[in-house]
Amino acid sequence: MARIMLRDMEKGQAGTITAIKVAGGLGRRVREMGLVPGTTIKIQGRAPLYDPVALRVMGGTLTLRNNEADFIEVEVEDPAAG
Repeated sequence: MARIMLRDMEKGQAGTITAIKVAGGLGRRVREMGLVPGTTIKIQGRAPLYDPVALRVMGGTLTLRNNEADFIEVEVEDPAAG
């Protein structure tokens, strides 16, 4: 398993959030959206200029700006291992 930042995930890729690496208002906002360690997410798509990113979480769809996704660490299946 590899750990990467959510911003670096590809469309269709899934993983589990391992850490939220920001505090203050932005950290609180991200956590209030349900993005907490242990949550499974899947990248649904990206805007034409790659910002924002749409993801599936808990049966719903969220969009995040890249500056928010930069602080979310996700454990994903390592493609080299498969």
